Amino acid sequence: MNDRRDHYPNYSFKFLRDGDLLAAMFWADEREKAFYAEFGEVISFDATFRTNKYKMVFVPFTVVDHHKKSVPFGAGLLSRETIESYEWLLKAFLRAHKGKAPKIVLTDQDAAIKQAVESVLPNSRHRLCMWHIMKKLQAKVTGDLFKNKDFKKRFNKLVWNMHIKPDEFEKKWDLIINEFNLEDKRWFNDMFELRDKWIPAYFSDTRMYGLMKTTSRSESMNSFFNTYSQSGNLLLHFMMNYDTAIQKQRNTQQELDHQTMKAVYKFISPRPTEKHAAKVYTSTLFYEVQKEIYKGSWYCQYEHLGTKNGWELYKVEQLNKNNDLKTEFEKTESMLKEYENDPTNELQKNRTDVEEVGKLMGISIPKDIDINVPNVQSNKGCGKKSRIQSAAEIAYKNSKKQTRRCSGCGERAPHNLRTCPIKLAAEQSSKAT
Repeated sequence: MNDRRDHYPNYSFKFLRDGDLLAAMFWADEREKAFYAEFGEVISFDATFRTNKYKMVFVPFTVVDHHKKSVPFGAGLLSRETIESYEWLLKAFLRAHKGKAPKIVLTDQDAAIKQAVESVLPNSRHRLCMWHIMKKLQAKVTGDLFKNKDFKKRFNKLVWNMHIKPDEFEKKWDLIINEFNLEDKRWFNDMFELRDKWIPAYFSDTRMYGLMKTTSRSESMNSFFNTYSQSGNLLLHFMMNYDTAIQKQRNTQQELDHQTMKAVYKFISPRPTEKHAAKVYTSTLFYEVQKEIYKGSWYCQYEHLGTKNGWELYKVEQLNKNNDLKTEFEKTESMLKEYENDPTNELQKNRTDVEEVGKLMGISIPKDIDINVPNVQSNKGCGKKSRIQSAAEIAYKNSKKQTRRCSGCGERAPHNLRTCPIKLAAEQSSKAT
């Protein structure tokens, strides 16, 4: 990694040691830095396990590119999931990207991550994953209320709505809480106190806030990398597999870029906006924008209000609707410059000879090693084929299991012949007589 930093253009690599053991590391190459410079307003990161022999936590940082694909712009390995470890990782991330902080950082509700983000990125808005919060709803209400279709429909419609204002959200929240007698439920009170960290209505003043509302992008990225890594990998093999995965992803991106350059579109509206969109958007985004332009052409009317600071302002009114929508359009055209392919050679997974690997990668193996691999760690989730389930999930799962048939009463029930209540009642009655 040090050789890459010395010989690759604009390559960043940082590591932290605990005595003579490796405690953490972060890396980002030139193209990943370009991705962040172009698309890094809203980022997400999440830890994944079982990627290496030492059970170090793998933390890729993820953004959404111009093809609506998840791409990494740096990654790290941590031996422990502590506040200090995440603070060091975020500081290494900032140094690699010249101190540029994102506008929104999306994570789950991990306490260590929460404190680290608030400490290192005080000017970034920390957004919590809506999916992780909403999946707890079943455990926080009674079974009858969770099965209530009216409650679920209204509650989901409210919290996922991107088009209401905060004051309207608070009024509708109070109505639902009072109507279904949830005033004393601590979870609902806690989530309301945190409303500015997960409800979309409180992020509408931040540009690009709608790109990500959950950590599903990070989780899909983790799943992608896990297909190339194994829990028994040495760190050397892990990095080789990481390079292979990144190269495959970039090949896919180059194919999408080529498709955009060669695309010939069929226009479906008379608006010049559609032709302009075909010039500035990739194919993936253009087809989505084209649908909106078609709706706007035949189902909306708009009025040009003027230009302010390079922004063109329009008032858009949807026909046959009572609500008015105001939006802003900025005619900009930005293109990510082409970078050379990553010069790292792809190595076969079964190569274990260190000198041979060094020759193929074009690096020299130092004779004296002053930093060693970490001890095998025990982080949450390590060594488990599936995540740890909550008590409510286990109880719900057990309730679905088919019980055995009692040989005494002949019923399927959670008892056997020895504990059968009918048999016990018969024995007590016989003793009484």
